[in-house]
Amino acid sequence: MKTLRSLALGLIAALPMLATAQQAPLPQDDNYKHQGVASCASSFCHGALNEKSTYTVLQNEYITWTRHDRHAKAYNTLLTDESKRIAANLGLKNAHTADMCLDCHADNVQDSQRGVLFDISDGVGCEACHGGAEKWIGTHITGSASHSDNIAAGLYPTEVPEQRAELCLSCHYGTKDKFATHKIMGAGHPRIGFELDTFGALQPAHYKVDDDYGQRKAVNSHVQTWGAGLVVAAEKTLSTIASPRFKGGLFPELSLFDCHSCHHPMDDKRYAPRPQTGGIGPGQVRLNDSTFMMLRAFIEPVSPSDAKALLNQTQKLHQASTRSMSAVISASSQLQGTLKRIADRIKDKPFSNSEKQAMLRQLVKLGQQGEYRDYVAAEQAVMAIDLLLLDLGQRSANKAKLDKLYAAVENENRFRHSTLRQALRAF
Repeated sequence: MKTLRSLALGLIAALPMLATAQQAPLPQDDNYKHQGVASCASSFCHGALNEKSTYTVLQNEYITWTRHDRHAKAYNTLLTDESKRIAANLGLKNAHTADMCLDCHADNVQDSQRGVLFDISDGVGCEACHGGAEKWIGTHITGSASHSDNIAAGLYPTEVPEQRAELCLSCHYGTKDKFATHKIMGAGHPRIGFELDTFGALQPAHYKVDDDYGQRKAVNSHVQTWGAGLVVAAEKTLSTIASPRFKGGLFPELSLFDCHSCHHPMDDKRYAPRPQTGGIGPGQVRLNDSTFMMLRAFIEPVSPSDAKALLNQTQKLHQASTRSMSAVISASSQLQGTLKRIADRIKDKPFSNSEKQAMLRQLVKLGQQGEYRDYVAAEQAVMAIDLLLLDLGQRSANKAKLDKLYAAVENENRFRHSTLRQALRAF
């Protein structure tokens, strides 16, 4: 969390947004040949040591990625002693050849999709995010096609926050085919956390949002990116909860619940009721509802009726999780309808400063009501407050207050709601 704190205090400008008709196939499923990182690394393409002004791109993207971007080290992580121990606990021969691990630590496409220069050890490389370059690399190099032409040829639209959220969450949450289960985490894999705007900003930018960029792609605010990411994360949570993965045996899939409702010292009597759980009592594991909580704070200034519906339906989902699978599916279906309504309401919407201030007030209010007793919600709330202050141009003036918030969530094993609540009072 210390790394998150120090890096998040330097968030970069927001990523851009375009409207698309439907979700593009994820790069791992796009059926195009992936040419490999080496096909992009020439000094005449994206491998220059320094920024250039010859074209509309910086041309040093490969250097930025390989030297500073953690995605470039994702495969190497599988070679560590910790990964070897996790693989052994899972009964795997090793981590760096297991699809279970490679699906998120590399561009693990089928052998038939691997070009001459493709190397699985490149980790999460160019085409793992931008899609197989088989059809668009030629026109991309010559500049003879428009951005939309390249998208049609298989370039993944990472500039669209909803599409980018689907891509990032395919690993930073999971899909029907790959998922960090409680078994995997029990074997030693770290807990996975994510917030689209913050995590996007944590990685070094290999593009520049300037006038030329704005002519080719729309640019959106931190708040717009945050909202789009929340909706997609909530939808993925619901689809997973309502899937067979949720109820696969004697116990449900425990990674969908709040980790810290079980994982804390037995002499730590931390239970207290939370309004959003709808009456879930002591001794009952609670679903991880942090995304829905953040979405409530986000939508309250825009549509109080949707915020009220979110609260009511999230409470029903919690209650359903203690009864039966059919009850869970019914509650999830109601929430899906609300999420669709919210997505339609916020798409391409510009948010006023008064709405952003109201979101801040709502985040603080939820904390004062005791909703951040679970660590994941507290972590999400701190990141949300940070990005809102950044969008409002109030971050520098509140740096000392932000430092205290980040300090309160720096270590999940030593987290205390009372410490965070005291830091929130400053806002």
